[in-house]
Amino acid sequence: MINNDILRSVRYMLDLSDAHIVAIAKLADYDLAKEDVAACLKKEDEEGYLELGDEAMAYFLDGLVFHKRGKDESRPAQPIELPMSNNMALKKLRVAFELKEEDMHSILAAAGFDVSKPELSALFRKKDHKHYRSCGDQLLRNFLKGLTLRLRG
Repeated sequence: MINNDILRSVRYMLDLSDAHIVAIAKLADYDLAKEDVAACLKKEDEEGYLELGDEAMAYFLDGLVFHKRGKDESRPAQPIELPMSNNMALKKLRVAFELKEEDMHSILAAAGFDVSKPELSALFRKKDHKHYRSCGDQLLRNFLKGLTLRLRG
């Protein structure tokens, strides 16, 4: 899934301003220009569109975790993993919103996208694990849709 789509979804879900997105990225010690945020939120065919890179997306999602859960200054920041994957985005969103397995299932079900327990747990395994499964765009899109329904009512 394109990073810009994830950013747009989270922005709508939490009703964030461009300045708020910049502030969230700053929580992870990443400087994101307000002009770049505006350009990333444009549609691909609009003039001035800017593709959000994996590094910026990873730091934004880390900042979202800090924004939602607080930052533990006693623990060193974890290095970001690149390239950014749908699995990583899903994992960071799960952590940010403190979602349990049951929450994940109900969010996906609310979006009309049912997955089994083994399918879901496979998305959170390490890439070299034999039961690892790559998170598809459709699953991530439906998860974002279901999470938006949950948060915006």
